Amino acid sequence: MKALRFSKYGPPSVLAVEERETPQPGPDQVLVQILAAAINPSDVKNVAGAFKASLPRTPGRDYAGIVAAGEGKGREVWGSGPAFGVACDGSHAEFVAIPTAWLSDKPEGMSMEEAGSIGVPFLVAWNGLIEVAQLEKGETVLVTGASGAVGRAVTQIAHWKGARVIGADRTDRSSLADVFINTESQELARECKTATGGKGADLVFDTVGGPLFESCLRSLAVNGRQVAISSVGDRRVSFDLIDFYHDELRLIGVDSMKFTGVKIAQMLDALKPGFESGALKPYDVQTWPLERAVEAYEAAAKGGAIKQVLLPSQTTMR
Repeated sequence: MKALRFSKYGPPSVLAVEERETPQPGPDQVLVQILAAAINPSDVKNVAGAFKASLPRTPGRDYAGIVAAGEGKGREVWGSGPAFGVACDGSHAEFVAIPTAWLSDKPEGMSMEEAGSIGVPFLVAWNGLIEVAQLEKGETVLVTGASGAVGRAVTQIAHWKGARVIGADRTDRSSLADVFINTESQELARECKTATGGKGADLVFDTVGGPLFESCLRSLAVNGRQVAISSVGDRRVSFDLIDFYHDELRLIGVDSMKFTGVKIAQMLDALKPGFESGALKPYDVQTWPLERAVEAYEAAAKGGAIKQVLLPSQTTMR
């Protein structure tokens, strides 16, 4: 099979397509033919050495494809692999062997390209909002980095569950949020309090961290909780600890690298009805053959609203 590989850390140019032995599924495993696999910011960081992946390695966390061998042959699946691309080879290859318990059926009516783009952003959003912070209907969520992939997933899931969303970002307005704050020209905490009648947000989903961390805390209502998934720039932050405990706030960290394969499948199964009902929408995607993976990684590194998706087995796409 063909697989994308890197044998040293660096920019996307260190990546190359190589011929590898097709993995053979072991007991309680299946072989999945990868028809579509997103390139996430974490994949770019992984190649650059951020996670100290053992080398040489095939990157890629998310995927959509067909069970090619093993139980349920022909089954259309989507997923994201725990430690994929870091401790074991990932999804940027034509095939991958996966435990049967990790599989989740792709939503009806969703293309492989769309399904392959969902993984990490929606999993982080679901875990942080629903499973950890336990969002309730009628609450108000403030999401920073609202225009990013995770921010858009948070906004959609929050609306699906009956919450109000205040989006915040440095530039463009998030068309999905009920209220939008431009953090370049407006003061986040003040505008959030204004938008909530002085109360503050019940929950902050902070995808930025760093320079916005303390402003997010000051945007919370009494008994509010804040989810942190990243930190841009300085990883060390400061805040008023007395205000923190007087307001009975909670700070929650979410790390997608800690999700197990079984947990990922369960979360995707929970998200599936949202996509099938139309309450959740997949990302717009740009697709690339595996041979143009370096260009695709470079496009992903630049960011933007469109998800970059590799088509490792493009000759069998349907």
